[in-house]
Amino acid sequence: MAKIYLVEDDPTVREQLSLLLANAGHDVMCAERFDRLPQDIEAAAPDAVILDLGLPGTDGQYVARELRKTSQVPIMVLTSRTSELDELMSLTMGADGFVAKSANPQLMLAHLEALLRRGRPQASSTLSAGGLTLDTVRSEASFKGQTVELSRNELKILELLCRRQGAIVSREDLMEALWASDAFVDDNTLTVNINRVRKALGKLGLPHAVVTFRGQGYALRLEEA
Repeated sequence: MAKIYLVEDDPTVREQLSLLLANAGHDVMCAERFDRLPQDIEAAAPDAVILDLGLPGTDGQYVARELRKTSQVPIMVLTSRTSELDELMSLTMGADGFVAKSANPQLMLAHLEALLRRGRPQASSTLSAGGLTLDTVRSEASFKGQTVELSRNELKILELLCRRQGAIVSREDLMEALWASDAFVDDNTLTVNINRVRKALGKLGLPHAVVTFRGQGYALRLEEA
């Protein structure tokens, strides 16, 4: 059983989702106010957050961005706003998944379960590649005394690239590692996550460590960074 924090302002939809999640074996907490959501979510310490975008007095993308400043809790956006721009902005602001409210409820649950699996601590603790150290429990990357926190998607991408250091990792392999299946993942979603990895590595002085091989995939080439 996982503790899920549900942020949905429509009472009917909130009740339906709460019942669906409870029947799936989860403990559901619902937002009762929307003016201090990042603080309320952190205080609740959930295993995952399901977040609507259109909220009274605020927006889910803003909430995701503010929450990401202090927390790495998995965030799944569940919304009726399904434009590519909304998806792009949600992922850029820190969401780990994006699902339309019109989707099959079982598909929504499958996406949630994938997020929860990725959120569980890994058996191994650290990986090293060319001076870059990856702590898979703390979800951190370190290089020459500098450390940066990683989101769960960033961690998964870097973990796979580190394990295959220097080798080209296909987009299909990366999507499989992130979402267990690439069947419902827009290709642009992976690109957004790769760019977030590059931004994180840039804070360590490694902005060019992830090299793109057009039509093939990506590789971690620290000697070229």
